[in-house]
Amino acid sequence: MKLLRYGPPGQERPALLDPDGAIRDLSSVIDDINGEALSPAGLARLASVDIATLPVVRGEPRIGVPVAAVPKFIAIGTNYRDHAIEAKLPIPTEPVVFMKATSCLCGAYDDVVRPKHSTKMDWEVELGLVIGTKAQYVSIDDALDHVAGYCVINDVSERNYQLERGGQWDKGKSFDTFGPVGPYLVTRDEIADPQALDLWLDVNGCRMQTGNTRTMIFDCARIVSYLSECMTLMPGDVIATGTPPGVGMGMVPPRFVQPGEAMTLGIAGLGEQRQAVFPFPLTRGHTS
Repeated sequence: MKLLRYGPPGQERPALLDPDGAIRDLSSVIDDINGEALSPAGLARLASVDIATLPVVRGEPRIGVPVAAVPKFIAIGTNYRDHAIEAKLPIPTEPVVFMKATSCLCGAYDDVVRPKHSTKMDWEVELGLVIGTKAQYVSIDDALDHVAGYCVINDVSERNYQLERGGQWDKGKSFDTFGPVGPYLVTRDEIADPQALDLWLDVNGCRMQTGNTRTMIFDCARIVSYLSECMTLMPGDVIATGTPPGVGMGMVPPRFVQPGEAMTLGIAGLGEQRQAVFPFPLTRGHTS
């Protein structure tokens, strides 16, 4: 299934994408796409619904974050060797973990705002994992059983705040609109191998990033298992698993995204995103 949420910020409704690409409203079945809906029982209930009985959503509604009330937004740094090299950072011997504030979450097509004092705003296409079952000290072999599904994430970053102002990654990763997720969550049963997915990102139509999840240093199962030792993973938690090479700070000279530009990105089988970039304060569009 491809699960999504549509509507104005704060008023999103649950839905799914049918085989013909139409949005079907799920409000008669569930209140929202939250931890309860993402549990094995919740997903089984959704899978049993006759899609043809669900109302079609007309027009082109805004698409929000596919998961409601995300408890934690966790990210893994330098998880592709070539990216660590371009960033001039050590090759990690265990996962590099940081958090993105849940207030940075926004929809896949929402505008992204360059922060007021930003000088080095960058892009990062990443595979996202969404937890469906509570995970605490889970083995690598069992780790993916706790994943409800996968999605596209743009881990937007402000490198000056991330690397040059005290070395605290969280603050360079957590500005409002720095966490586009979606457009939908693809349930685990539809992705045969999360370590065989092509990723790409363009800025203004120019290809910047090309990669495949097979080149991760730590694969999805290892990430979930490792994080479950550090913190209890809860249904609805979102995990960004790292980015392949091609980010702006790794270019010679560095190239950072500017207001008036647009980022387009996608992952095979998981859909595409597009964000227009605007200066602070945002004068048009919307965020969630």
